[in-house]
Amino acid sequence: MKALRNYLDKIKPSFEEGGKLHAFRSVFDGFETFLFVPNTTAKCGTHIHDAIDSKRIMSMVVIALIPAMLFGMYNVGYQHYTAVGEQGGFWAMFFYGFLAVLPKIIVSYVVGLGIEFVVAQWKHEEIQEGFLVTGFIIPLIVPVECPLWILAVATAFAVIFAKEVFGGTGMNVFNVALITRAFLFFAYPAKMSGDAVWVSGDTIFGLGGKAVDGLTVATPLGQAATGVDVTYSLPDMITGFIPGSIGETSVIAIAIGAVILLWTGVASWKTMCSVFVGGAVMGMIFNAVGPSTEIAQLPWYEHLVLGGFCFGAVFMATDPVTSARTETGKYIYGLLIGAMAIIIRVLNPGYPEGMMMAILLMNVFAPLIDYYVVQSNINRRAKRAVLSNK
Repeated sequence: MKALRNYLDKIKPSFEEGGKLHAFRSVFDGFETFLFVPNTTAKCGTHIHDAIDSKRIMSMVVIALIPAMLFGMYNVGYQHYTAVGEQGGFWAMFFYGFLAVLPKIIVSYVVGLGIEFVVAQWKHEEIQEGFLVTGFIIPLIVPVECPLWILAVATAFAVIFAKEVFGGTGMNVFNVALITRAFLFFAYPAKMSGDAVWVSGDTIFGLGGKAVDGLTVATPLGQAATGVDVTYSLPDMITGFIPGSIGETSVIAIAIGAVILLWTGVASWKTMCSVFVGGAVMGMIFNAVGPSTEIAQLPWYEHLVLGGFCFGAVFMATDPVTSARTETGKYIYGLLIGAMAIIIRVLNPGYPEGMMMAILLMNVFAPLIDYYVVQSNINRRAKRAVLSNK
């Protein structure tokens, strides 16, 4: 690492003002601060100094996402081999999924970071690190068959209109990854509705076995929404051997990520747990007094392990920028997300996956929740002050 530090110090003057590569100063600064903790300090005002910065926090979230990504790659291959009726070894399935998912990760980062590099250089600011996580999440919440050019357009739309126009990282109102998914949903609802996924029939470098034209497979939520008995067992739902978006199927892999986020203090356990409580309570209510439809009578615990519920609760509802920030507000915010996700699933059979809409809706109300929590505290203290003066 010392050799790398010395090399960066040697070429740094070329990227400073007046250097021959000064046009790429923001790009160099982004890579330098990603690799090493900045050695600059505040000169005036009051500041909180800590050993960790936002880049390190984002890196921790990426690490937490890796288990879901790796299992998602394997599950893509597993679903393909199952669909074509052939047996495949572990590595054959994994590499099939790896080769299917990797281009999406590359496109997401190239498009998103490319836009951020251009904006940072244009505004003469440092590169904002928020897309480090967003670019990793986007490929995990889309179906494997999503065309790369559509993914590129959706990513560009989300970064520009859901982030940069608001001022960049820390200023956005909506979760950028979910805006990408929402764009895909409204532009291509048949592919993003959550009721079915397309299993590729093409072989990839000979890893795919028998080739077919393609196959659409209903997800468990899709089966329930159409009134069909769910054919997948609870163990399959928990382990993740079911059709679905790339990173959303395995509860176990997502739980590993949740432990990492909670152990490091990156995510709020109050928000995360409240989402599950809200979803469980609303599921129980529908089980007790809801309509007699298959999805309304789906056991409440199956609601929590199907679709994007777990992934959304762990990685997106806990987004510190777009979620509630007051401690009491985190409970309210999480409860409403969990409840709204189940309500959307049950009452809108055409869209059985309700987690995306629930989180985006509560992104809008998060500042309002925080406002009333703060006002409640102010009013309560004012009343105590009046009583103490009497």
